[in-house]
Amino acid sequence: MSTIFSNDEDPWLAPDKLYHILFCLFLTVFFSKLASFTRYSFIRRHSIRLGSALSLAAGALKEAADQFGFFPSAGASAKDAAADVLGVLIAAFALSMRKTPDGSDLGQGHARRILPV
Repeated sequence: MSTIFSNDEDPWLAPDKLYHILFCLFLTVFFSKLASFTRYSFIRRHSIRLGSALSLAAGALKEAADQFGFFPSAGASAKDAAADVLGVLIAAFALSMRKTPDGSDLGQGHARRILPV
């Protein structure tokens, strides 16, 4: 009988957990950087939060798809969700180290390209 918290089938130190961390880290950086190019200052100021939320939503959707059998998996996993959160936290911390209080990135001495979105 398989449960979400089963230790036998879902070890903490499995390659799958690393994939979850890296995927959510990448998605957070990607969505955050994409949001930082918009012409709306509110979205630029909150780009890390937006990127984190979208990445967590993608992780939750993946776990829901696992549970419903869309992917070859044993089902949803709380450990996979924890790995998703860890990836988002690492990315958000790294991105926040490069932000100034006004929401702009450090080290940019030239004009920013802004997407007309």
